[in-house]
Amino acid sequence: MKATIITQGRQFTVKEGDILKVNLYPDTKAGDTITLDQVVLLGEGAGVRIGTPTVSGASVSAKILENKRGEKIRIFKHRRRKGYARRRGHRQEISVIKIESVNA
Repeated sequence: MKATIITQGRQFTVKEGDILKVNLYPDTKAGDTITLDQVVLLGEGAGVRIGTPTVSGASVSAKILENKRGEKIRIFKHRRRKGYARRRGHRQEISVIKIESVNA
């Protein structure tokens, strides 16, 4: 069964066994189970349920596989002919989660 969920301001369409990379869930560690209850669409085909804004009683449970840092993004700012150049970097903290079950 498929479900479209909202977590941390982003939407994902998931089914059991999917692995996602999302922003870090605070105060969690690898092996923790989280419940995502903002389900906006549930099911497939003729049996689809659309929430207004969320489907009542529906939830998705996921297991955190690991918390890590993502790829480095390099930021370069430059103003021509002014001698201004700034170089910075950023690595986003991410959680890798596995969808365990979609509960209707």
